[in-house]
Amino acid sequence: MTWRPIVVGVDASLEGAWAATAGAALARTAGTTCHLVHATREGVPAVALAELTEQAGELVAAHIAAVHDRVASRMWGVVPETAIDQLKVRIGRPARVLKDVVHETGAELVVLGGKHHSTLGRWMAGSTALDVVRSLDVPVLVTMSARTPVRRVLAAVDVSGAARPTIAAAERFAETVGAQLRIISVLEPLPVLPDAPSYPTGEFFNMLEERVTSQVWPLVKGRDTEKFVRYGPPVDLIAAEAAEWEADLVVVGSHGKGLIDRLLIGSVTERLLNQLPTSLLVLPAHSNVEARAAATATTMSTPQLVG
Repeated sequence: MTWRPIVVGVDASLEGAWAATAGAALARTAGTTCHLVHATREGVPAVALAELTEQAGELVAAHIAAVHDRVASRMWGVVPETAIDQLKVRIGRPARVLKDVVHETGAELVVLGGKHHSTLGRWMAGSTALDVVRSLDVPVLVTMSARTPVRRVLAAVDVSGAARPTIAAAERFAETVGAQLRIISVLEPLPVLPDAPSYPTGEFFNMLEERVTSQVWPLVKGRDTEKFVRYGPPVDLIAAEAAEWEADLVVVGSHGKGLIDRLLIGSVTERLLNQLPTSLLVLPAHSNVEARAAATATTMSTPQLVG
């Protein structure tokens, strides 16, 4: 099983060290390369650059060098020296910088250190992890601790086009690191809306469970993989399952809801990023052609599990 390069977004924080640790360990296990990247804002005021045009290049280079040394000092003893020597520091938004490096290296995974934010905090200040998840066309692994190695992988799926790539990614990850895999499908009751026709909850759940049995479980290749159906609020149940089973990693597929939903309500993916104590692997649905085709072709009017 061949892995392409892994890109790790780092900074001088503890979370950056977690990401570097996880990325380097996974790269060693997968037999691929690990590329450390740090995105920094323009460190020299534009006015100064305009006034000192001849020295502009030197000023920018000095800023990048200073940032490189600060971040590299945090990585010593965490990742191999060869990875630190190749640390890339670039000016720009993290999502844009990471996207460029992914394209240049042909990477298939980005690793970040997670930081918890409230919904209001994400709206006011933004979150690097959320911004990257929304922007990149490759899976993003958000590490929430330095806990290694990964021994238990929990994948959460629903009856949608995102189920196939989510299950495939969870199986591949678990096989690579030698982890136990458990897959759950959380069935959420229909919301009660004014003037909307009611649907008996029992019948609705039976219909969904039949679809999980016929359309989702056949996608699971491993005979020893545990499969369960849960009923209720997705975020609470996924978090509870992860805690009870002591999962090291949760895998979900993001459907990418609209801007208003992300700002005011928050998708399941965003709430998991904020609440889970475990690492989270997010597969952007828009990166998978098969998932888009399946989502377009399906006629099922079921609630989305992961958004």
